[in-house]
Amino acid sequence: MTRNNLFYAQSGGVTAVINASACGVIETARQHRDKIGKVYAGLNGIVGALNEELIDTNKETAKSIAALRWTPAGAFGSCRYKLRSYAENPKEYERLIDVFRAHNIRYFLYNGGGDSQDTANKVSQLSLEMGFPITCIGVPKTVDNDLPITDNSPGFGSVAKYVAVSIREAGLDVASMCESSTKIFVMEVMGRHAGWIAGAAGLASEQEGEAPHIILFPEIPFNRVKFLRKVNTCVKKFGYCAIVVSEGAQNKDGSFLAATGGTDAFGHAQLGGVAPYIANMIKDELGYKYHWAVADYLQRAARHIASAIDVEQAYAVGKAAVEFSLKGKNSVMPVIVRGNGKKYTWHIGEAKLSDVANVEKVMPRDYISRDGFQITDKARNYFSPLIQGEDYPPFKNGIPQYTRLKKVLEKKKLKKWKAS
Repeated sequence: MTRNNLFYAQSGGVTAVINASACGVIETARQHRDKIGKVYAGLNGIVGALNEELIDTNKETAKSIAALRWTPAGAFGSCRYKLRSYAENPKEYERLIDVFRAHNIRYFLYNGGGDSQDTANKVSQLSLEMGFPITCIGVPKTVDNDLPITDNSPGFGSVAKYVAVSIREAGLDVASMCESSTKIFVMEVMGRHAGWIAGAAGLASEQEGEAPHIILFPEIPFNRVKFLRKVNTCVKKFGYCAIVVSEGAQNKDGSFLAATGGTDAFGHAQLGGVAPYIANMIKDELGYKYHWAVADYLQRAARHIASAIDVEQAYAVGKAAVEFSLKGKNSVMPVIVRGNGKKYTWHIGEAKLSDVANVEKVMPRDYISRDGFQITDKARNYFSPLIQGEDYPPFKNGIPQYTRLKKVLEKKKLKKWKAS
């Protein structure tokens, strides 16, 4: 009996725990060798499927696959490549089906955010029309925490922990120097339209006067006068002011405070530079000496301080994706469901890909304080469980030891792909 093969791909910006999901997929599939033949991984995401560059994960040792659980970034390579609609470019979809047919791939697991879930949903539908049905399961991932339906997105808990730790430590540094030196520190974090990451930084402030004193959310229109007044009040009261600003902070008209003018492969505006923008505004208007920092890739790559809960959940959704496939489920995504009790509990549920695709979940208004500069107790209750526990990677000579895969490619069977 011929066993069907499985194709797994990573998409979009990576996280500290996306490889834990890959680990969950591969280890679970290996437990079902009677039903699943080879597990392929796309070299550089969905582009690997189009180019027929399929990594044969069966060539990797159990030890190497296990080490994915504590290895950050995308072990197989990711990409920002958005499949257009079938009407716009049918050849892309035809190519995918040709590759899947040539390698007997009947399971497609796509590990990514909203755009990726949209892709998986499209492939599932079109594979039926093309006479080669493929079971498509989405595997949730995004540091932005903006996927709908799931309580939280794997990848978010670790970046939340990182930014909260970072602003606490930086805040202590500034506090120790503010009498005669720097009085302003601005830290820019990711978050295009949703302020989840910026909000999580608020966990660092457990008592009045602790950093961050101000958080700027995309959900709250920026008010220059109100902001500068708040900054000045903080400096007069605490001696310094530590600010966390989301890269997607917006003006009242919806324009970004710091848009570069370009767009990425998904059509999203390229952002960056809001921290120096804010810092210079304070310098020009109030005259305070400042420092600023952009967490950028550091926040999503920081596996050394990952949340143990996040690692556990990332592995669980990968495991569930394989189990869903074998149960005959299709066009769905495993989601994290929070329990109702006082003690934090969670379990795996499911959502239709059509309900997840291209939908952004933003911070609820009641998670943000009335003045728009802090988080509420309700937000703290939401965020706090997600950063609990430490799951350190093994260290050698003081440096974390991360796995390096062989990434042996399967022999190609089709002609070279030419993108149109």
